[in-house]
Amino acid sequence: MIKSQRLIRLMMVINAKKSFTVRELADEFGLSPRTITRDLQELSEVGFPIYTVQGRGGGYRLLQERMLPPIAFSENEAVAVFFACQSLQYFGSVPFDESAASAIHKFYHYLPIDAKEQIDRLRNRVVIWNPRRTMSADCLQTLLQAIMNNNVVTITYKSSDGETQRDIQPVGLFSSEGYWYCPAYCFLRRTYRLFRADRIGFASLNNAFPYRQDLSGRSVFDWITPDLTRFDFQYDLIVELREEGVRSLETNVWFGSHIEVHEDGGGTLRIRIPAQKIEFFVDLVWQLGGEAMIVEPAEAIDYIKQKIETVRQRYL
Repeated sequence: MIKSQRLIRLMMVINAKKSFTVRELADEFGLSPRTITRDLQELSEVGFPIYTVQGRGGGYRLLQERMLPPIAFSENEAVAVFFACQSLQYFGSVPFDESAASAIHKFYHYLPIDAKEQIDRLRNRVVIWNPRRTMSADCLQTLLQAIMNNNVVTITYKSSDGETQRDIQPVGLFSSEGYWYCPAYCFLRRTYRLFRADRIGFASLNNAFPYRQDLSGRSVFDWITPDLTRFDFQYDLIVELREEGVRSLETNVWFGSHIEVHEDGGGTLRIRIPAQKIEFFVDLVWQLGGEAMIVEPAEAIDYIKQKIETVRQRYL
């Protein structure tokens, strides 16, 4: 095995271990301890995150942030990865601290000159756009860490009821219209809630609060579905949509799968919603203006009329 291949394989083996000794690696690779020690020194010099452990039972340990071995990309794959990472710059905050910027810098730096020229020609011409919203990157990172490590998070949250402190068990993170959202089980309300990250004032991992494994089977795609049926009284929300209304709602996390598209491009939205949540769902339809018309229930129509009258009164 040539040296470059050996170093890559060594990186892969080390990544799979929490700790190791030179003798263990020497036996596994069929090499002398001296050669393995020299290889480890070279990996350390190029930034591979290992450190020595002194004393009895010592050896080497891998830092928490492991380094992946090299990956071969085709030119088209390289361009695709570059612009996927670059799209994150249009978010006001992301849950990856400086890692995304660092990754794209490394990625671009080691591309061949002709690939760099191709990317440079596409800069500011191919953009994956997101509205820029400002929020706490620290809170996003805490939520991401909780999701990865199965932790409960203590947060302060601002809502129409004022600011409250809550313990939540995050389901996941997703972004929509530039905002980051965290569906989570709220131990204060004893049900699932959708938290908008920019309304979280403070977030801290709470290792003292027991993590509930029975709540861990959901994803951002189905987190609320089982709970919609727990409300005793529900409405069938029916909305007629023009073509532009269909385009606006077909990617909506709540409505997308409930739209029946017609031959003319318009459509009909039918979804069963809890009576307690009618204002929330109607407000989403309200944003479409004349591209949508609520057919039923009457309570939803009345709420829309109230909003229209409130706006009309402001212009008298």
